Amino acid sequence: MSRFQLLTDDQWALISDKLPHRIGKKGRPFSDPRLMLEGIIYRLRCGIPWRDLPECFGSWHTVYHWYNRMAKDGIFDEIVTTLIAAADHQGLVDWSVSIDSTISRAHQHATNI
Repeated sequence: MSRFQLLTDDQWALISDKLPHRIGKKGRPFSDPRLMLEGIIYRLRCGIPWRDLPECFGSWHTVYHWYNRMAKDGIFDEIVTTLIAAADHQGLVDWSVSIDSTISRAHQHATNI
């Protein structure tokens, strides 16, 4: 497994149908959806600029356009929902939350609100 391969095959099987796919139009070659998604994940995980994305993911510009289109279409929300539901079904998610508000502070200028 490469350090650039970030999704397991099981995770990919869950989300592959939610990604854009080839529709048969002629024009530019269609990019590999898994490679594009892994490039997006790599960039977000490392916090690097788009132009510093490693060449193994293809053109940074293409990866950016995939990211932009998927963000606008709400595909990332669907992917996260699917992965969380699968993890919850397997018992991997702990839903207990503890919030301690004893140290919550407001700025001194917030007292007039």
